[in-house]
Amino acid sequence: MERAIVHMDLDTFFVSCERLKNSELENKPVIIGGGDRGVVASCSYETRFFGVRSAMPIKMALRLCPEAKVIKGDMEMYSNMSHMVTEIIQEKVPVLEKASIDEFYLDLSGMDQFFGCYKWTHEIAESVQKNTGLPISFALSANKTVSKIGTGESKPTGRFEVKQSEIQSFLNPLSVKKIPMVGDVTFQLLSRLGIRTIQTLSEMPVDVLQQLIGKNGNELWKKAHGIDETPVIPYSERKSISTEDTFAQDTIDIQGIQSILSGMVEKLCYQLRAEKWLVSVVVVKLRYSNFDTETKQCRIPYTSADHTLLRYVLELFKKVYTRRMRIRLVGVKFTGLVHGCHQMDLFEDTEELISLYQTMDKIKNRFGTSSVGRASGLLK
Repeated sequence: MERAIVHMDLDTFFVSCERLKNSELENKPVIIGGGDRGVVASCSYETRFFGVRSAMPIKMALRLCPEAKVIKGDMEMYSNMSHMVTEIIQEKVPVLEKASIDEFYLDLSGMDQFFGCYKWTHEIAESVQKNTGLPISFALSANKTVSKIGTGESKPTGRFEVKQSEIQSFLNPLSVKKIPMVGDVTFQLLSRLGIRTIQTLSEMPVDVLQQLIGKNGNELWKKAHGIDETPVIPYSERKSISTEDTFAQDTIDIQGIQSILSGMVEKLCYQLRAEKWLVSVVVVKLRYSNFDTETKQCRIPYTSADHTLLRYVLELFKKVYTRRMRIRLVGVKFTGLVHGCHQMDLFEDTEELISLYQTMDKIKNRFGTSSVGRASGLLK
């Protein structure tokens, strides 16, 4: 059976949400992000014309496009809109994967026996746009890689299909940077070798690619040929990540417990970023010395940043700890997870803070998770 995989992407999602609130922003250059020392979280197509892009420092973006209106952003609204879109799509498809806050993969394999897959996808996109007011693009093809590239080529509000027989001719003239796994470093390496188009890449012997870029060479060669067997992973709100600590002796040392919570959050957040998860629900668990157990939870904007999640965890701990009684156990759980490449809260984080997190993660990757951490998480 031929696979039918759809990639759906909400066009300039954060900007589109802001335009729902304020119609005066339509067709105007808009940047979503933090203050002068922050970075661009999202930007409209009008600003991209001047070279503005996501993760660029706000100061640099404004030098490129001085007329742009900078908006701090409302992650709570964006999260709610994302949940709304997810529910609309989930009701209509057999298998849905939520790849990030604004990206979705649909597996419609076999549905062409009952409906035309393209027509069915088009109706879903129209339903999203009608019920939320958000523009959405999609591409239908035989696998994730080709459908994702197709969506990028069809934006904005694109409706695109790449049939199996057309895959190679569609990919060949495109830049190698269009392949999802090709970052700046790999692109520069391939460019120096004269490999700038996917066609040139596909004509390279696979063993040569493996010598050049290591174990990913074979995977890159397959993607250049439009080969990708990665399955669509069914989306579930019930996925979670958690940890808890039972003390050797019951304690009432609040500062010490907060230090332990800080260490827990840091370790969980490192795991979130390593596995590319974003969390939308925070839960704190507490067990008293008499074994009474209480929990508190709250829904939050999607994030994987330590300092943001730690703030929520400490606030929940204050709310759940209501008795002057010794504590036997504390725990933290993050639920409502979705896969996402947005690893930081770009509305609050400065460029320096983002670099700090990336550097700390690299140190942990090389020397272990205990090699570096917050001083607050080391207090006992």
